[in-house]
Parts: sequence; structure tokens; C-alpha cells
Amino acid sequence: MIELNNTIRIPPEYIGRDLDNAADKIVKKTFEGKIDKKNGLIVATKDVKRLQEGKVIHGDGAVYQEVTFKALTFKPLLHEVIHGIICEISDFGAFCHIGPLDALIHKSQIMDDHILIDKENKRLTGKKTKHSLTFGDKVKARIIAISFNELNPRESKIGLTMRQPALGKEEWQKDQKEENKEKKKKQGKKE
Repeated sequence: MIELNNTIRIPPEYIGRDLDNAADKIVKKTFEGKIDKKNGLIVATKDVKRLQEGKVIHGDGAVYQEVTFKALTFKPLLHEVIHGIICEISDFGAFCHIGPLDALIHKSQIMDDHILIDKENKRLTGKKTKHSLTFGDKVKARIIAISFNELNPRESKIGLTMRQPALGKEEWQKDQKEENKEKKKKQGKKE
């Protein structure tokens, strides 16, 4: 939650009405769902306050009003470890909900194994490990690329990896621990 200051345009049809209510509606419409590189995605706004009296510009008829408001923002950071839910499987990887945005886990970044793509069942499976990824799976991943599009937030791109230790699906971690225990047992017997 951050506090922002900006100037909004209150159209002439709102003059004579409750300007505080109008300012609240205009701030929501203008800023919610928008991205700015400094603050990230503005998810919601609240506590809109008009500052001083607004200004009318000759020939416009609207009031230009300085406002302050609180904004709930979502700004993913490079190298941040996040939790997400797989929302789509495609030929080139999996898309994952990370809060209000979606991110791509390219098939080369899912695991250290050759990936088999099952289009019919929308499943990605490791050839050797048999680890699979499908719609609704909960995963832990690291952000490796961020490209915000301020003009069209839906076109923003976030890249993830799950190829590092302790990332991926929770059961993959359990499988890895079991595998490590087996390796230690075998090494102990050899000595």
C-alpha cells in the first residue's frame, strides 16, 4: 500500500454534484489496472482526497483537481521467489498466476529433464523423472525476467524458472529428498 499524488480531470457533468464521490470514481477508473514502472500494477485505490480547489482551464469546462490516494500495488522483483498456480499449459511451457498477473515458465525452465508435452491432457512431464505439471498445480518459482508494458498491462511479460534447488512443485522436493537419502545409503554401503 503506497500513497500517490496526481491530477485528475473532473468532467463538467460532475460540477454541482458531490465532487469527493466523483474524484473517487475517476481515480478508480483512471488508475486501477494500470502499470507504472516505478510502482508496478495498481490493483486497487482508496481514501481519495481532493487537495485545495481545482483549476478550470479556459475553453475546457472541466475541473483539474489535485488528489492524493492510497494504492494497493503489485510489483514483482527480479530474482524474487514466488508462489503461483499453473493456469495454462502450452507447447512452449506453462503460464502461472502470480497474484494479479500471469507469468511464463518456458519448458526449458521447468526442470532439468527432457519435457514431454501431452496436448490432449494439457500436461508437461519429465521423461526421466516422471515429474508432471498440469492445470491447478501449486509451484514455487524464481522471477528471471520482467518487461512491463505501461500502455497495455496484459501485454507485460514475466519469465520464471523452476530449475534451481527448492523450486517447482512441493512433491518434487519430497521426491528429491528421498532420492538423496537413497544415494547416501548406497554411498554408505560402498565404503
